[in-house]
Amino acid sequence: MNTICVFGLGEAGSIISSELLSAGISVQAYDPAPVITPAGVSRFEVPGEAVAGVDAVLALTAASDAATALAQSFEQIPQNALYADFSTGSAGLKRKLAEKSAGRGIAFADIALMEIVPGRGIRTRALAAGTGADRFVKSFLPLGMPVESLGTRAGEAATHKLLRSVFTKGLAAVIIEALRGAEEAGLSEWLWQNISTEITQADERLLGRLVMGSEVHAERRLHEMEASAVLLRELGIEPLMTDSTVKNLKKLMSEGLPAIPMIQNAGTTAGSEAGK
Repeated sequence: MNTICVFGLGEAGSIISSELLSAGISVQAYDPAPVITPAGVSRFEVPGEAVAGVDAVLALTAASDAATALAQSFEQIPQNALYADFSTGSAGLKRKLAEKSAGRGIAFADIALMEIVPGRGIRTRALAAGTGADRFVKSFLPLGMPVESLGTRAGEAATHKLLRSVFTKGLAAVIIEALRGAEEAGLSEWLWQNISTEITQADERLLGRLVMGSEVHAERRLHEMEASAVLLRELGIEPLMTDSTVKNLKKLMSEGLPAIPMIQNAGTTAGSEAGK
């Protein structure tokens, strides 16, 4: 690729633009916000002009802006260009963008960044899906991006990323809620150390006990989490995540666990309920 257009010069867009320039690729860009333009980037005031003659368009926008980003210069994007959407939009949104792109014969790549860009730049681990996935991989692997193609169905990369986000962002939210309660109880340092120890020592065996034990000990855990919600309210904390855990345990008691992959060398027992 000789020339690339970047939509969005926020943190990620600016970092990747600068590294593309360092790799000898010309970068044209458009961003309606008053953000700083990286040195060497040719910035345009009109999106249609920013895509003129490019080999690829990288849309590094918020999910809420993804459709607008594609529409704003849709008729001007070269038909032989690759359109790569990096937003954290849903799989359904990615499929709609892919369908629109196909209307003009533009190869579409649903890109999911699996790590944060600062500190990694173009070397950020990524997944690609859509008609332009293999082309994206072929172009960006040599630039140092560890990217894997998931096939031609747009939305697959987004599905992988967002399912992982249910866990990672949900875990952060649970920890924050617990820390709010600990702050009110004067136990912040103790709880932080306890959580840190549990996470750093965690392995697949512990994961298996936590998940499978939820079904075996559902009734006991339900009562424990109901008491936890009461405690948080007594401390003046709204138990948003804890109330959701209560609802989840009630659902588990009636529907059981989802399918769980075989856990190698982890055993099949739920283990002792004490402390879990």
